[in-house]
Amino acid sequence: MSLVDKIKRNPALKKLGLRLLMPKNQARPRWWVQWIINPFFHKKGKGSRICRRTRMDVLPFNKFSLGNNSTIEDFSVVNNGMGAVHIGSGSRIGISNVLIGPLRIGDNVIIAQNVVISALNHGYEDIHTPIRLQPCTTAEVTIGNNSWIGANAVITSGVKIGKHVVVAAGSIVTKSVPDFTIVAGNPAKILKQYNPITSKWEKFEHPVSSLKIAI
Repeated sequence: MSLVDKIKRNPALKKLGLRLLMPKNQARPRWWVQWIINPFFHKKGKGSRICRRTRMDVLPFNKFSLGNNSTIEDFSVVNNGMGAVHIGSGSRIGISNVLIGPLRIGDNVIIAQNVVISALNHGYEDIHTPIRLQPCTTAEVTIGNNSWIGANAVITSGVKIGKHVVVAAGSIVTKSVPDFTIVAGNPAKILKQYNPITSKWEKFEHPVSSLKIAI
C-alpha cells in the first residue's frame, strides 16, 4: 500500500493532509502546492495550454494530465479532489466549463461554453445532517474521441459518452451514449445515429418491441 493510500484510509492523517494542501473550507490548493508540488505529479503535454484565468483545483494525491496540443480556456474549473482528471490530445475545453473527476476525456474532443461535467454526487439521505457534510460518492465519466459537447450541457456521474458523439446545447445527459450518436433534451434522448450501411446520419427509431401498443 502506497503512502497516499495509507493517508486516505486514516481519517486523522487525511484531515491533516488536506489542511496542509488547501485552506479550510476551500477546494483551491495552496499556492506552494500549485507551483512547487503539482508539477512533479501532473502531466502537461507538448503544445498544450491552460489559460491564465483557469481555476485549477488539482491536488497531488489524484492524477491530472493534459495531452499534447490541448487547451483549457479561461474561467474554467478543473477539480481532481475526488478522482483523477485526464484530458487527451487535441482537445479544447471551452470558456467557463466545470470538470469534476474522476473524469476521462479522449482525443480531439470539443467542449463548448458553460458545460458542467461532474462525476460526484452528494449524499442526502440523513435528514439530520446538512447535505454538505454527508459522504460523497463518485462514478467516473468518460467522453470518447472526436466528440462534441454543446454549450450549457450537463453530464452527470457514471455517464459514458462514446466516440464521435454530439451532445446538443442545453442537454442534460444522465445515461450513457453509444458511439456515433446525436442526443438532445432533458433528459437527453437519441435523435440520430450513423448508419455505416448507408453512410448517413439517420433519425433514430425505437424498436417496435419496446413500444406499448394500445388495443
